[in-house]
Amino acid sequence: MSASLRIAARELRGGLRGFRVFLLCLMLGVAAISAVGLVREAIRGGLSDQGAALLGGDAQFEFTYRRPAPEERAWIDARAVASSEVVEFRSMLQTGAGEALETALTQVKAVDNAHPLIGTLQLDPPLPVSTLFAQTDGPSAIFLDQILADRLGLAPGDPVRLGGITFTMAARIQREPDSTGAGTGLGPRSIVALPAIEDSALLAPGALYETELRVTLPPDTDLDALRAEAQAHFDGAGMRWQDRRRAAPGADRFVTRLGSFLVLVGLAGLAVGGVGISATVSAWLERKAETIATLRAIGATGGMIRAIFLWQLLALSVTGIAAGLVLGSAMVLFASGLIERLMPIPVDVGLSARPLIEAGLYGALVAAIFALWPLSRMLGQRAARLYRRNRTGRFSLPAFGALALIALLIAALVALAVWFSGMVMLTLGTLGGIALALGLLAIAGWLVRYAARALSHLARGRPALRAALASIGGPRSEAVPVILSLGLGLSVLAAVGQVDAGLRGAIAQDLPEVAPAYFVLDIQKDQLDPFLTRLDAIGGVEKVETVPMLRGIITEINGQNAREVAGEHWVLRGDRGVTYAETPREALTAGDWWPADYAGPPLASFAAQEAEELGLKLGDMITVNILGRDIEARITSFRDVDFSTAGIGFVLTLNPAALAAAPHTHLATIYAPPEAEAPILRDLAGAFPNITAIRVRDAIDRVTEALGAIARATSLAAGVTLLTGFVVLIGAAASGEAARAWEAALLKTVGATRRTVLASFALRSALLGAAAGLVAILFGALAGWAVLELVMEATFRFAPIPALAIVSGGVLATLLAGLVFALRPLSARPARVLRASE
Repeated sequence: MSASLRIAARELRGGLRGFRVFLLCLMLGVAAISAVGLVREAIRGGLSDQGAALLGGDAQFEFTYRRPAPEERAWIDARAVASSEVVEFRSMLQTGAGEALETALTQVKAVDNAHPLIGTLQLDPPLPVSTLFAQTDGPSAIFLDQILADRLGLAPGDPVRLGGITFTMAARIQREPDSTGAGTGLGPRSIVALPAIEDSALLAPGALYETELRVTLPPDTDLDALRAEAQAHFDGAGMRWQDRRRAAPGADRFVTRLGSFLVLVGLAGLAVGGVGISATVSAWLERKAETIATLRAIGATGGMIRAIFLWQLLALSVTGIAAGLVLGSAMVLFASGLIERLMPIPVDVGLSARPLIEAGLYGALVAAIFALWPLSRMLGQRAARLYRRNRTGRFSLPAFGALALIALLIAALVALAVWFSGMVMLTLGTLGGIALALGLLAIAGWLVRYAARALSHLARGRPALRAALASIGGPRSEAVPVILSLGLGLSVLAAVGQVDAGLRGAIAQDLPEVAPAYFVLDIQKDQLDPFLTRLDAIGGVEKVETVPMLRGIITEINGQNAREVAGEHWVLRGDRGVTYAETPREALTAGDWWPADYAGPPLASFAAQEAEELGLKLGDMITVNILGRDIEARITSFRDVDFSTAGIGFVLTLNPAALAAAPHTHLATIYAPPEAEAPILRDLAGAFPNITAIRVRDAIDRVTEALGAIARATSLAAGVTLLTGFVVLIGAAASGEAARAWEAALLKTVGATRRTVLASFALRSALLGAAAGLVAILFGALAGWAVLELVMEATFRFAPIPALAIVSGGVLATLLAGLVFALRPLSARPARVLRASE
């Protein structure tokens, strides 16, 4: 061991010449992963540290579409130091009248005089929250989000109407202490005093709102014990518990998943870097072939030779990984101020051990996997063969022991990725996609070589093309490493481009044909007939559909906790729309509908696809809590519910006798062309100030904006992969500079002009870049189809513009890398090059 270490140290004294690509590939991959991990950890740390501020208290008791009864409030207050009641709902703000009427959707927060329990509400101009409760002869005060005030052209002192009640705008909201924990609404925020709307139609029986009773607790409170006590006390009352330990579960889940996905995309960059590592190690071992042969000839064992080179690779890997960690940390620290300003919550961006360890382990495993392959192949050759100048021959695999070790390292890499991300399917799907892309690119590289050899005879009379094809199909061809290094980054970009274009295309082409213009909520029972009569008189309305609507939480399946039975399915997260009907709105896929005028125990019809995902069967009992009352219903049928139309669709429908007596409102969908949308909204808002009209296109735009942000983040991560691939390309071009000089000298000797030689080099680069781009398009189309058709259930349409951009980018990248390193071989004199090789 000491002898091998001593020899390895002497070898490394020659410097790092020839290992720049090795170090750059490893450094870029590790830097990207560590930077993403550090930002993800900072955001998660902020969500954890600011839990009480984000939630608005130490714990929160949430009631759906009702307020806590006096005895419920007394039970909670007896265990709290302080409490604050907040009621949240959507509504419409209005200014002006007649043709000058302006409306805007808003997420309203009605608060009591104890709000906020924790933190400070920041306003412009600075005002205390008590302004909302000031006793005046005029309208009560209202605080509006900056965007909302600008949209309606409101300034402090201007009047604005909410649910038919006139308020005076007092200030603009700059930051809410509990904004992230409350979730995301469809409209900007408004804050009013709870007493100002308590007796209005906004909180009438059946109206859609949520009550959040937030509390601060004694310092020694056991949250787990209090949670268990509360769930036992409020069993069947529809209470949902939340505490400071996970104040914003949706945000935490989103940050974790997106951060983990971007780390996995960063692994794609490391995989591309692995190609460069393998090529660098191969070239290095090629230069050391005679040294290896000499060591063998004087009696060195295979183990000692292997140890010599492993010591050197270990030193280089540690150097590259350390440089990557330093670079990733430096980038995050440099941008920390910008990151902290962009975050909606206070975060402390800094160094953290977990993401750095994760990035370092990924870098070490990738370096080992891709370096062991060429090392094992070279050390397996005989000394006599190593002394020969031309060692290219049949492709050979490493020994079985080396293959087993490489397989073990790959398994360790996958296991670590699953463990660090905590999401098995996302990790396996992403790594499987990367492996599939690498496999397709490797096959494409071999096919390009074969095709170049097979088609070279067709290029007779075209010396530049024939020389390019001969080089691509030759024994020292760069086809496989070039296509691998460039193609993977292009594949990720192609997949992002196809998915993004597919979603935008689905919205642009499908939405006008199938989607309503508005969803209208909170239509009271006595308003339904006048509402329909008014719509009949409005021009442009094509169709109106109405259904009774309640909201409920599915709590149990066959008497057991629903989440324990079916997991974290989206149907079980939060409350869901519930309706009742005499006849089915959709086609039944199984079972029977209840008879007309059925008045027995509650019966239910469930959406077929969601029922299958939850593992429900006909005859199962399902418990749904509506307005604090548990209703247990037997499933008698499944329905084919298509949520992609953006029309009315309910997961759960009950028989009328089960719900008709409960306080509820009606939901309506209005179908109309875009030019009729504004007059319809103006008319309805003036006649029914309590209703909430949600423009479907605005809701879709918010979703599209979020998806666009994810696409940009993924493209940025893919850009690191492309940069790594370009480094590999430059390395391959630089290492092949001597071969190009020899090739150029031979071509000039037989009469080729500089123009012909340059055209040959350019054609070679362009063909390889086009091949990488075409494979990337194939993979991008496949990934886009899988995501859109199988995951999002949207129609896949191939997008040609991103595809052409991918091919053009591949051709341009290889041309730049190839031609830059072709200039010196072109200028060299043939006689000098040919003499130097003797």
